[in-house]
This record gives sequence, structure tokens and C-alpha cells, in this order.
Amino acid sequence: MNIDASNLILGRVCTVAAKKALLGEEVNIFNCAKMVITGNRDWFLKEYQQKMQRGTHTTGPFQPKTPFRFVKRVLRGMLPYKTLRGRSALKRVKCYNLVPEEFKGKLELLPEAGIENSLTSRYIFVGELCRLMGGKSE
Repeated sequence: MNIDASNLILGRVCTVAAKKALLGEEVNIFNCAKMVITGNRDWFLKEYQQKMQRGTHTTGPFQPKTPFRFVKRVLRGMLPYKTLRGRSALKRVKCYNLVPEEFKGKLELLPEAGIENSLTSRYIFVGELCRLMGGKSE
């Protein structure tokens, strides 16, 4: 399954991807930087800055600052990654910021996960959140 995640809600896409991966299907998520998180922008910035300040730089916990790693970390939280079944499901999921040449024209859309189906008009893009956390912009 190849998902074009432009303007799709992060949590809804990750739940679909997690279910497919647990069933044994390969899942590729493209355009991770263009995914959205619904909610208050300032609250998310404050929340993730607090997460980054926990621990130390050597012992963690580590918070990813690139969009494709950020999405994979969210998806990991939806899988039982400490079990063999969850680890193998997580290996079946690949995330990309852009669309590689071999996948162009083969992307699926998830209309039920679109931002237009959201009840709120407040959201932040994953790429923007990662850039504000200190990640590199692409």
C-alpha cells in the first residue's frame, strides 16, 4: 500500500498503516512533511519542547526532528513494538518526505483521513512542527 499523505491527518493515516502492517502488508507513506496534526499550534509547540527537554542528550528520550522520522515514531506508538509481531510490523512501514521516482503514479489516497473531514479548522503541518523544534527544513 502506497499512501500519499499530503493534507491528511497524521493520526488517521497512522492507524490505517498500523492495521495494514500488522496484517502483513508493506506500507509506504509519502509526503510526511505535508501531513497535518489537528489542534492548537501553540499547545503542540509547548508539548514537544517539554518532551525535548526531558532527560539528557546522551540518555534520551530522543524526539525525532525530521518529518519522516517523526511520523514513524507516532506510528510506533500505535504498534506493540516490544513484541516480535510489532517489531516485524514496524519494519514493514517506510516513511518518506518526498515521492521517489519508482513510486510516482502508484499512490493511493485516503479520503476518510483528509483535513476537510475534520471538525476543527486549527492545525499544524508536521514539517512546520519539526522545523520549529529545531529540525532542518527541506
